[in-house]
Amino acid sequence: MFRMFLISQVNIEEKMEHAPDSAYGIGVFIGSMLPFLILALLAYLIYYYNKKRNQNQ
Repeated sequence: MFRMFLISQVNIEEKMEHAPDSAYGIGVFIGSMLPFLILALLAYLIYYYNKKRNQNQ
């Protein structure tokens, strides 16, 4: 797991220096936030599923 973390680290400042235009920054921002949003959504769905399951028992 730690190896994946080391591989997934991206230097955003370096990408912004070599960006073709300013719109590239939006894509970098979305790409950096997307994994967090997916994990948050997954956590909420698991919470909602378990909450419904406990209410039905």
